Amino acid sequence: MAVNPFDDDNGRFIVLMNDEEQHSLWPSFADVPAGWRSVFGEADRAACLEFIEQNWPDIRPKSLRDRLERAGATGA
Repeated sequence: MAVNPFDDDNGRFIVLMNDEEQHSLWPSFADVPAGWRSVFGEADRAACLEFIEQNWPDIRPKSLRDRLERAGATGA
């Protein structure tokens, strides 16, 4: 049975981030999709997951975080 490349503990990965500051674990052999850029790696799966854990503590999209911050600042 073939291993899903996203679940391959022996695979090589990069971490992608989009304009909403959302992160994605991505196999290093695959092309980076439009709207995403590499921010970490190439590294093993565990290192990439650790990077995501450390650098993406709030999984809400940036636009939502910004909107909530503005609403809190104005009391709206």
